[in-house]
Amino acid sequence: MHDPYGTLIGSLALETGTRIALLVMDGVGDCDNDGRGTALQQARTPNLDALSKISALGQHIPVAPAVTPGSGPGHLGLFGYDPLLYKVGRGVLSALGIEFKLTRRDVAARLNFCTLDDDGNVTDRRAGRIGDDENRRLLKKIRGALVPPEGVEVLLETVAEHRALLVLRGDDLDDNVGDTDPQATGVPPLPPGRGRHAESRTAALYADIAGRVRTILSDEPRANMILARGFAKFPDWPTFEDRFKLKPAAVAGYPMYRGVARLVGMPVTAQPTTAADVCAETGRALADHTFVFAHFKYTDKTGEDGDLPGKIARIEEVDAALPALLERKPDVLLITGDHSTPPSLKAHSWHPVPVLMHAPFLRGGDGPGFDEIACRRGQLGTVRACELVPLALAHARKLEKFGA
Repeated sequence: MHDPYGTLIGSLALETGTRIALLVMDGVGDCDNDGRGTALQQARTPNLDALSKISALGQHIPVAPAVTPGSGPGHLGLFGYDPLLYKVGRGVLSALGIEFKLTRRDVAARLNFCTLDDDGNVTDRRAGRIGDDENRRLLKKIRGALVPPEGVEVLLETVAEHRALLVLRGDDLDDNVGDTDPQATGVPPLPPGRGRHAESRTAALYADIAGRVRTILSDEPRANMILARGFAKFPDWPTFEDRFKLKPAAVAGYPMYRGVARLVGMPVTAQPTTAADVCAETGRALADHTFVFAHFKYTDKTGEDGDLPGKIARIEEVDAALPALLERKPDVLLITGDHSTPPSLKAHSWHPVPVLMHAPFLRGGDGPGFDEIACRRGQLGTVRACELVPLALAHARKLEKFGA
């Protein structure tokens, strides 16, 4: 892996006792929602606003300008891994998130249960967000009836709600398989062997499996098909601890985000979902770790649901919980998102993501508030996501001088 910037930062990293916290409000970035302003602008956030007055503000680009990131690349960038260089499919992250042990013979994919109409078009990409019990029932039904292609073992596990994990195990499998989720309704699932995936043996195998699953689920009223994303094999990367000389921990309630943390060797110390518990557990983890990644999901979920009032309420929930983290006094605190999820789009977007960094050695504070408009004028400027951890290391006095 040719990564000159990451290699440079790693060569300068020092092991010290100063502590860094990264609080990710998933999908927090926004656009103006048809003139109503961003969710951050509309939210009542006295704690974030007060913190912004003594902190540096800026914005980050998760992958590259105009590129809409998935959650995996978005988080890898926040962990200091350039997502243009370090690429992994969602399947591996889903497997790691539920502690599924992958082998070198495996190809993993993340599944959604979905609803198809009589014409084979997707009417609901999430099958009404079915619950975990329904998910387990459906997988049991598939396992009991599915006859896999010869030479391939098909493994299925519940992740959460409508999400599941598919692992294909066999010899000479590849991960050159196209996503079948069209990311839209009113259209059929995409063929896995289209375009550049046409020569993939594994794509052909998955197409056969998906057809059999369609038959098995044909009598189901809602979850009558699966959509697949992120086919991947397990990569061989440097760990976060080796790379940055930090003792890391992850505080994350959703499997996907536990997975991306484990991908870089970051142990999960707690699995909270509420903002209050996320901030409290982050504070506890800082007692024994020099870097803590904390994840809050619902700013993204409300954005994808098109629920602007809900997203505002979730931001306010984080703001109310923030004092429990602040009282632990991390030496550097980063607050940001992995991408933007405007409710007006009901999807991830390409917009830069607001960043707050509370740290020593700043050039004053950039407040008076924490929102996209204040952040685009802040002293951090616009940086790539993979530059945020190095900036935190510098302010925590964890990087030695480069050159004589």
